[in-house]
Amino acid sequence: MASIDLPLEGRLARYELTGRPVPLRKREAAAFPRVAYAAAHVVADTLADNDPWLTPAIDWERTLAFRHRLWDLGLGVAEAMDTAQRGMGLGWPEARELIRRALAEARGRPGALIACGAGTDHLVPGPEVTVDDIIRAYESQIETIEAEGGRIILMASRALAAAARSPDDYARVYYRVLSQVKAPVIIHWLGEMFDPALEGYWGNADHREAMKTCLTVIEAHAEKVDGIKISLLSKEKEIVMRRQLPEGVRMYTGDDFNYAELIAGDEEGHSDALLGIFDAIAPVASAALEALGKGRSGEFFELLEPTVPLSRHIFKAPTRFYKTGVVFLAYLNGLQDHFVMIGGQQSTRSLAHLAELFRLADRAGALADPELATARMKRVLAVHGVA
Repeated sequence: MASIDLPLEGRLARYELTGRPVPLRKREAAAFPRVAYAAAHVVADTLADNDPWLTPAIDWERTLAFRHRLWDLGLGVAEAMDTAQRGMGLGWPEARELIRRALAEARGRPGALIACGAGTDHLVPGPEVTVDDIIRAYESQIETIEAEGGRIILMASRALAAAARSPDDYARVYYRVLSQVKAPVIIHWLGEMFDPALEGYWGNADHREAMKTCLTVIEAHAEKVDGIKISLLSKEKEIVMRRQLPEGVRMYTGDDFNYAELIAGDEEGHSDALLGIFDAIAPVASAALEALGKGRSGEFFELLEPTVPLSRHIFKAPTRFYKTGVVFLAYLNGLQDHFVMIGGQQSTRSLAHLAELFRLADRAGALADPELATARMKRVLAVHGVA
């Protein structure tokens, strides 16, 4: 088994890899008892002559190949979401092109599950922005996605969080938008730990009070809502809301801290999944969901629970920088040739953080080829001056 010297508490210490990789095996979504989306990342084009902080350059071939890998594993693709650095390097022009290309790839694969993020990120928040401006911004992105045949994930809006003066403003926006969509949408409630600009979403800083407004919106348009993904990193809040959803409306867990037990569920229900961590642990998630579908709940937890410490590390505060860990694992696993992100976001986590991620990924069986991962970890160490 491979070994490597890794930073630990300010010094180098020998680490012996012990994990057993979960093998990559093709599966169909029909084998899963839950709907499961992975929010997918984008691969930067390192050969482009661009200004990385200003104009993102995307390696389209590798980015789209990663979507096919997720479909091969039976997972759906949640496209152009925050895991794709939406709002942190990926603007609407790039997101629009990503959506167009991904939908074209999905059309060539019968049964490929994909839904795309529609937001208001082309609208710069400011005191002059009105609620009507926000409605028009949502309508514009929704129209673009629906024209390509895509289904909608209705993303939370920074502009709305800045402009709204009461819960009624949120209700007005969502009522108007939901009344017009062609097919049921997934509403995405992204907590402030993922994006500080979304603090107080739904008109209240108290999540329990905000939940009441959100539930009122869903109940009024239940036929237009496939489900809601909440990313509050609180299993208690998710379960409370899950038990109040109208019949037929799904809860998609966005809880990257507690997803195993939320997907498994309890005597009163379960959560489906729309998770950024499923990008990083796709083979393990796929195997676990198949086991759950066959009634082997013990195997489900045996596979998925070791990934939870890894996920909690990747998504630790500042949580908005979790994309760096997701891309780092893609690099370690040979899914891209470099550890570079659009906007230079690879710099948002320390070497010590990446080293701990390596250790936890090994223990979780999330390193597909330990020898390759070790060689690539050594390259990252060398870039940081550790030979």
